[in-house]
Amino acid sequence: MLWYIGKRLLQSVLTLFIIITIVFSLLRLMPEEGYLGAAAEKMTPEQQEIILTNLGLRDPLLVQLGNFYMDLFKGELGTSVTYRTDVPVTTIISEKIMYSLLFGLGAVVMSLVIGVPLGILMAHMKGRWLDRLGTGYIVFVVAVPAAVYYIFIQMYVTDLFNLPLLFDEYNKMSWILPLTSMALAPTASYAMWMRRYMVDELNKDYIKLARAKGVKERTLMFRHVMRNAFIPMAQYLPATILFTITGSIYIESLYSIPGMGGLLVDAIQRQDNSVVQGLVLIFSSLGIIGLFLGDLAMALVDPRIKLGKGGSTR
Repeated sequence: MLWYIGKRLLQSVLTLFIIITIVFSLLRLMPEEGYLGAAAEKMTPEQQEIILTNLGLRDPLLVQLGNFYMDLFKGELGTSVTYRTDVPVTTIISEKIMYSLLFGLGAVVMSLVIGVPLGILMAHMKGRWLDRLGTGYIVFVVAVPAAVYYIFIQMYVTDLFNLPLLFDEYNKMSWILPLTSMALAPTASYAMWMRRYMVDELNKDYIKLARAKGVKERTLMFRHVMRNAFIPMAQYLPATILFTITGSIYIESLYSIPGMGGLLVDAIQRQDNSVVQGLVLIFSSLGIIGLFLGDLAMALVDPRIKLGKGGSTR
């Protein structure tokens, strides 16, 4: 187990290094005028050159990359250039991250509470009205672009239930629509995979044999089918949860939520590379941690999986 954890940690660090390096290099290919902001038109070429030199943009790319990683090891992500001039990126992100965490955790709880039981009921009532209704919901969420039903919810559900159109941290009713919108996709995902794995288990020979021996249906469902169906689900849960916690960029922009998603959009538009790099680092780290925890969760819920040297791994 320790050998496997060490190996995966090394792979995760290498993957994160590659992602950050690629993003850093691509951002340096963007027009330099973005670093100067709206005041660029009023500056002389000499003044622009001085600012770009002070920002280190005249250094070779490898030197810039090395300086970035040296600051990163010190726990520094640099300072904002255009979003909030000379303010540390860590300060900017710390003001935004709590909103993304709150909405992400709320959406996770909502999707798990609704999605997993829905998938169980769909499998139990396969081919009946609830299964067809749930399947229709899953197909709709998967097939229709998210932006379409997000806007539909904001435009029509707001008037229907007299809910606020935009987010207001002092009005708890304004949390309902963003949370619901954010939970739609993971709810469909949990329901779809739970139903699939349970149907697969119900068709296996050991279930048919247990039924032939007279084992009660409730005992089969709860002690065998659900337990075995949840094993492959455990692989995806950590990654899905962490991705949801980071928040939806579109939803945060749509409802004017001051989270990391909206911050990323603003930072890209203003070409604030330091802020973009910090957010990419956080999002990438969460994604990699989720995949790593998914492997560990598989081993914990299924003792047949051995995560070690010489054992069977995924």
